Formats: sequence, C-alpha cells, structure tokens
Amino acid sequence: MKISKSTKKKLFYEMARIRMIEKNIASKYSEWEMRCPVHLSIGQEAIAVGICQNLKKNDKIVTAHRSHAHYLAKGGSLKKMLAELYGKETGCAKGFGGSMHLIDLNAGVIAAVPIVGSTIPIGTGVAWANKIKKKREIVVAFFGDGATEEGVFFESLDFASLHRLPILYVCENNEYSVYSHISKRQSKKRSITKIAKSFGIKSEKMDGNNIENIYTKTNKIIKKIKNKPQPYLIELKTFRHLEHCGPNNDDHLNYRSKKYLKQWNRKCPIKNYEKFLNKNNLVSKKNIKDLDNIIKYEILNAFAFAKRSKFPKKSLLKRFVYA
Repeated sequence: MKISKSTKKKLFYEMARIRMIEKNIASKYSEWEMRCPVHLSIGQEAIAVGICQNLKKNDKIVTAHRSHAHYLAKGGSLKKMLAELYGKETGCAKGFGGSMHLIDLNAGVIAAVPIVGSTIPIGTGVAWANKIKKKREIVVAFFGDGATEEGVFFESLDFASLHRLPILYVCENNEYSVYSHISKRQSKKRSITKIAKSFGIKSEKMDGNNIENIYTKTNKIIKKIKNKPQPYLIELKTFRHLEHCGPNNDDHLNYRSKKYLKQWNRKCPIKNYEKFLNKNNLVSKKNIKDLDNIIKYEILNAFAFAKRSKFPKKSLLKRFVYA
C-alpha cells in the first residue's frame, strides 16, 4: 500500500497536534483548575493516529484511562475534551466524567473507562451488537499490557472468536504498570499474541513508533475484518514519556534505567517522522512552523472556551445516569 503525500502530512499533523495538546495540559495542570487525574499520551501518539486514520466516522472505539490520544485521533471535540477536564457543563460528559471518562458518540468514541481491562468486554459487547444488527462497522478496543492480566481478557477473546466478531483488540504495551515492569508481572514465556492465537484469533506484534507501518498494516487488517467479520489482535511496543498519572516527569525515581530512557527517547515517533518527511522534501521548516501556529491557535481557543464555560447545574446530577 502506497501512502500519498497528503496522507503522510496528515499523519504527522495529527501526531504533532496531540503532542502539543498534551504538553499544554501538562503545563496548565499546576494552575489547579483541572481537578481530575490525567494520564497523558505523550510518546504513544503514533498508535492512536495510525489506527484511527483508517476508521470511518461510524466505526467505534473504546479506550481506557490513557484516553486523550484515542479520543482526539478518532475525531473527538478538543473543546469538549478540555471543558471536561475543567469539569464544565460544555464537556463531553457534562463535566461529571473528567479525563478518564471521555465520550463523544458523534465521533464514534463509545467510552473511556479507567477500570483496568474493562474496555475489553465493553468493546466485545458493542461488536456483538453490531453483528446482531448486521452493521458493517468495526470496533477498536484499546488497552494496556496490564489489562491482559485480567480475567475478562481471556473471556472476551473466547467469546469474540466463537462468534467471529468484527473487533480489533489493540494492546499498547509500554511495559510498565505504574512502576512495575512487565517482567515483574508476567512470565518471560508468556506471549500476548500467542494467547490470542490460542483462541483462534489472528494476532501480530508491531513497532508502536513506526507510524507508516501501523497505518498500512492496520488498513489491511481493518478491511479484512469488515469484509469477513473476525476478531484480530495487535500488540504494539510503546513508551510513555511522563509519569503514569500526572503532568510531571518522574525519571528521578529511577524505576526506569537511564539506558532504557535513552533508547526510547531516540525512538520518538514525531521527531523521527519529521526528520523523515524533511529528508524526503515532503515538509519544510516553514511548513512545520505553519502547522505549529495552526495547532497553537486551536489550542488557545479551546482552553479559552473551557475556562469561560460554566460548571454543571445541580439539576443535571440525576440525568444521564444509567445502570
């Protein structure tokens, strides 16, 4: 699959946009106006963008606590997302959800749910409903490596395989659950992709920093799932630049070695893709500067919108609650 010049620029723009938005959230978090916890996606942008650029508006995604990149890549409203972080009525969850409960049905973002592993059965249920209703839509369920340690992971894979559900399971493996490396939680002999295969589900590993590879491979996978409903799982190795929860850098805690950090920082998906595009004369320094200015202007307006919005009224407390 050949990627057009316009698509290459689009992939870069979307990653750069998410990175800049997340950095602005981090810098403004200390103002104490955003009172919900934030799990920032800095470093993991290529996965969200590479996959979501292949999705249609009516395709659905479900995501977990580190949800900003997925929400934005799928077309969720930046203004509504920031308003939600500020707890305002104009937020995508009316100000009641915060960062870990983003939702935008118009963009196909079914839910962001912070309970580890919970996106897996929810996404499987949505895919099951789509099959019953004979909809030619795909569901993408994003989750981390820690979620594969939960029982619902195995149960959902078994159910999806049995009923040949149109769902793409995406494991973003950043190797850490807060401060615990995967080697402290899972056997060296354990393989997430092999587990999927044991249920009869096709699966593969990918480099979570290679935006073009993610885009082209998932394009083929998504087409296959839509043409002939079947579950599929991909595991992507990735890296979060900041602390597990919060806007700060916590490398001083030394739970990740300096060598490890240097290796992953050299793999930054945005810096490397910018170099690639520049080397191949697809973007110039002026192009980058112009894109930065466009994104900065959008972010400035979105934060202004969030800050001037009102807090939700008490009358909303008993509305939009489902059990």
